[in-house]
Amino acid sequence: MEDKSPADWDPRAQEVLDDQIKAYDGMRKRCPVAYSDYLQWSLFRHEDVMRALTDHDTFSNAASRHLSVPNAMDPPEHTPYRHIVEKYFTAEHVREFEPMCRANTASLFDDLPQDSDVEVMNALGQPFAVRNQCAFMGWPDSLREPLRRWIGKNHQATRAGDRHAMAKIALEFDGYISEQLIARREAGEAAPADATTRLLQEKIEGRWLSDEEIVSIIRNWTVGELGTIAASVGILTHYLAKHSELQEALRQGRENLPDAIDEILRIHAPLISNRRVTTQPVTIGDREVPAGERISLIWASANRDEDVFGDPDEFQPQRNRDNNLLYGAGLHVCPGEPLARLELEVFMETLLAKTRHIEMAPDATPERAQFPASGFASLPVMIQRD
Repeated sequence: MEDKSPADWDPRAQEVLDDQIKAYDGMRKRCPVAYSDYLQWSLFRHEDVMRALTDHDTFSNAASRHLSVPNAMDPPEHTPYRHIVEKYFTAEHVREFEPMCRANTASLFDDLPQDSDVEVMNALGQPFAVRNQCAFMGWPDSLREPLRRWIGKNHQATRAGDRHAMAKIALEFDGYISEQLIARREAGEAAPADATTRLLQEKIEGRWLSDEEIVSIIRNWTVGELGTIAASVGILTHYLAKHSELQEALRQGRENLPDAIDEILRIHAPLISNRRVTTQPVTIGDREVPAGERISLIWASANRDEDVFGDPDEFQPQRNRDNNLLYGAGLHVCPGEPLARLELEVFMETLLAKTRHIEMAPDATPERAQFPASGFASLPVMIQRD
């Protein structure tokens, strides 16, 4: 077994947390397969991440200590759960949700002050993500603020590696969802015909899903949805504020909006990493990695690999489309991709339609989010409205 000491880097070092994208760019060049006490093995190159995504025999998704449906499962166990989850993100269901998504988004912008500084994450990013998640799942408005606070506590505990706090926070989330399940069971036939009620009616291999399985499915949806969508709102707004020519091109329809969204989020990833675990000894690059080791796939680096994308900061949506790992690849590609695409397109369409110009707020500095979050913790911009 390889001597793992000293570590190649410290993912929680202040210089890494201050600018994750810059730090990962440096690691990709200096030590593309790197060991740390905190993350174990991290992969920074596009080809290494793609290998882990597609070699399911060597790189297992069963990397969680707790039930995680279906994210931390491998075939054949993963397959029937995945089929259940995919049913909730069909084109039909996404189209049905679109009017509500547009109404939620429009109301956020209608509440903004005219021609003034706006802190994007508090005024738009987090409310946009929480409102639409609650609407999609059929949850009451009263759950919005507890969920927003829960995401922040979850990120803080994860960054600290505090397993006691993480377990306590997981129980808190389970309580929120269990209340929704109980309410629907008590309502019987009068229960709302929403995604949460439908999950209570799902069977797997001839039996009903257990409450534990339902809560796990919803937890994975919620953590992924709230964190990455809110981060994406900040990243997209920041990029437009810094690139007025692209902002104007999108307003005039001279750039394809879905392609532009994907490319901006390739340049600055809304999700930093995912996990795998090795099932057997494997050589990655010039490193020998034993079986049973945790692997972190650093999306925020792989999607900026110069060997694939050239200058990682160059905006080239058509050129980079086929290699963009924004939604992953392989068996575990993000099942919620259709919903995420709808939400981000609706956000950008509304942002461009309800404003005439966006720029960085004078005399204010954005605060970058810290691992495991991405994007911005605060983002002051000047929004000029018609």
